[in-house]
Amino acid sequence: MEDNKTIDPQPHKSRKKWWSLKGENSWTLFKVIAEIVDGFEILNSVGPCVSVFGSARTTPDNKYYKAAVEISRRLVQEGYGVITGGGPGIMEAGNKGAHMENGISVGLTIDLPFEASYNKYISPRMILPHRYFFVRKVMFVKYAQAFVALPGGFGTMDELFEVLTLVQTKSSSHVPIILFGTEYWSGLVDWLRQVMYEKEGNINKEDLDLFHLTDDIDEVMDIICCFYEEDTGSKLQPNYEL
Repeated sequence: MEDNKTIDPQPHKSRKKWWSLKGENSWTLFKVIAEIVDGFEILNSVGPCVSVFGSARTTPDNKYYKAAVEISRRLVQEGYGVITGGGPGIMEAGNKGAHMENGISVGLTIDLPFEASYNKYISPRMILPHRYFFVRKVMFVKYAQAFVALPGGFGTMDELFEVLTLVQTKSSSHVPIILFGTEYWSGLVDWLRQVMYEKEGNINKEDLDLFHLTDDIDEVMDIICCFYEEDTGSKLQPNYEL
């Protein structure tokens, strides 16, 4: 590192200032608390669930939409509820599968200008609207006993890496994390292994074992069921305490 004494000091520009700052920003805290309280009060009562992630743009004729429906049906058959973002696409498919089996179907909606508010397959009183993404992610993670990520965009990546980070840092319980769709996810997995781990050393080798990659719905169910096969109640609990 270059010695500071050899650096030619340069004149500073004037200090940057906010263009505008609303005086009521401090009161935003109460809106955040209200969303958290509402979510906890509802989700505390629904029991163990699995969060299903994926694109809002996936159409019903897409193979991943159909897979999400079937995965969610099977999850309900195994006694789990299903949590999605409550919107269209893969989220709708997840809620639809749960709805078809008369299971718990939760929708954690978010207020976006370009997306329908919620799909029609969410259980009564299980639509939880959110203004803040970070509160929504708390609800996705806290009550899920597993995560299934189907192909999606930035939102799906955000949710996936949030979960991986929490599990990696032991801030959340170790639970199954499944990437469904080898054609879609293989490039990312290769990059994680070859660049992030082998070339740059930015993760540990065991971090690559935090998730599973598959195209097989039966394998999805086997991974989740085997993880909890010998459970006596100790594993089935919310993922972290706040």
